Amino acid sequence: MSTASKFQWPTAFSGLRGFTWANFPREFSAGITLAALMIPLNIGYAQVAGLPPVAGLYAAIIPLAVYALLTSSRNLVTSPDASMAGLVGAALVAFAAPGDPLRLQYALALAVLCALVFFVFWFFRLAFLANFLSRAVMAGFITGLGIEVFTNQVRKILAAPHLVDAGSGVLMAAERLKETMASSVHTEGYFLELVALIDSIPRANLYSVAIGVSAFLTVRLLKRYAPKIPGALVALVLLTVIVAVFDLAGKGVGVLGAIPSGPPTLTLPAIPAADYLRLLPSALAIVAILLCEGLLLVRSYSSKYGYKADGNQMLFAYGAANLAAGFTGSLVTGNSPSRSAAMAASGARSQVPSLVAAVTIAVVMLFFTDVLAFLPNAALAGIVANAVLSLIEVHELRELWRMRRSDFWIAAVCLLSVLVLGPLRAVLIAFLMSTIDVIRRASHPGAWVLQEAADGSHFFPEEADHAPGSSGLIIYRFGAPLYFANAALFEEEVEKLVTKAAAPVTWFVLDAEAMVDIDTTGEKVLHQVLTWLAKRSVTVAVSRANRSTAALLRHYHLLELIGENRLYPTNRHAIAAFRKETGKAVSETTA
Repeated sequence: MSTASKFQWPTAFSGLRGFTWANFPREFSAGITLAALMIPLNIGYAQVAGLPPVAGLYAAIIPLAVYALLTSSRNLVTSPDASMAGLVGAALVAFAAPGDPLRLQYALALAVLCALVFFVFWFFRLAFLANFLSRAVMAGFITGLGIEVFTNQVRKILAAPHLVDAGSGVLMAAERLKETMASSVHTEGYFLELVALIDSIPRANLYSVAIGVSAFLTVRLLKRYAPKIPGALVALVLLTVIVAVFDLAGKGVGVLGAIPSGPPTLTLPAIPAADYLRLLPSALAIVAILLCEGLLLVRSYSSKYGYKADGNQMLFAYGAANLAAGFTGSLVTGNSPSRSAAMAASGARSQVPSLVAAVTIAVVMLFFTDVLAFLPNAALAGIVANAVLSLIEVHELRELWRMRRSDFWIAAVCLLSVLVLGPLRAVLIAFLMSTIDVIRRASHPGAWVLQEAADGSHFFPEEADHAPGSSGLIIYRFGAPLYFANAALFEEEVEKLVTKAAAPVTWFVLDAEAMVDIDTTGEKVLHQVLTWLAKRSVTVAVSRANRSTAALLRHYHLLELIGENRLYPTNRHAIAAFRKETGKAVSETTA
């Protein structure tokens, strides 16, 4: 393959190709709706990551516009989302606590690293790696993240005083219990958070609970009965007014507080150079999840609306958006399934709504940040909790349980890994489990003995452990490329078939239709098998081998053992040759 075919610059404005002036009013309206969705959610996701609200709002300006201009998808919206915010928050735990100004600097550095990883993936055209995280792994991982983020939002809604603020023996005992759990099971934090949540229920601020639950219910009810109305914005406006009118801030309901006014400015992450290496594993984990989830969404939308989206160009767009995020003070940006679905439902067919939303939020940052300061934290938590519910894929887990139990248990292990070990370690476990599952399946491919029907009209497969008939002919189909993971199985099955045959085997036909590749380990084992069969005076033939497989057999000098004349285009040709040489009747070749 030439260098030119490997490297290709992205085509700008691909995501705008679905735009028509006739549809502009609908696209413009969708953009305003998108801005209304993004403002509360981006603030909430910034808080999930332990970052200032402005980091979420900035993600909806320059990074959003950059992505819209460079992406090949007309439907997918980029934005911080719950799973990504949870990953970022977990990655930053080791570097700075929430509220520490350094935490934002590390978040920006993380965005830059994610951008560089995306660019590397784009340059080497590695979009295919998204195929290596299975449905089960993604379902378990995303559900675990959803449970963790939802729990944290419930704690914010309760708004209970911190344990150390109360001096009761019961509370101090709970604190000691948490410390004991942390030291004994080395958990990342979820079960400690669960202990704290249960303990805080008696001390919950009822006003805050009322605000949070009202936000949650408002969004859900409007989504069900008036889906075109931006429920998050309606809930936030109404509850902000209620908090202001009844002075609930003075009764313990926390509000967002002052937000810097003005557009994002150019900034460079101020962290030690050595810490970039410490952040790299987290960047790889975040990119892996964004890559898998994003490309699945891109394929879904492009198939649904009848256009072609280049997966590798998507990687470039993600890289450019996150580079813009790192240099404009914003949170890492990724996929937003909920906002993408909202735009598709509104009739938008291009990235124009993203550009409209970016301009709208820039105007809000210029002139209306004073209003944002009064937003109640409990309402934001209720809105985020509602959004996170879509990540808890109970239906998906039920489907896996019903269809394939092994996939369900893979999903369950990934889910528990998120909760027990934390999202970042869980990503490694997810990749490990996917790799093990791929190797497990490849090391035990389907293998069959083909039997000819009595009337000669077709062949029917039987399991490889089925004892062959008395004709002296075995037609064996191996259902995968022959390589290091399954070569030993191939050797074992061939020897078992020949030694356990009811009559001495004189011909062994290898149906190589699925054997599209043979690595060096496979070559060595195949050579051993051919030598072993030759010692037993068994004639070996190969049927249905494609050109590349036949070329490999020649390259490995295996055809010298088989014979060029023993390559047959079909199994019928192989049987005809067997009958001609042995004089067997048709009935004798049937099992």
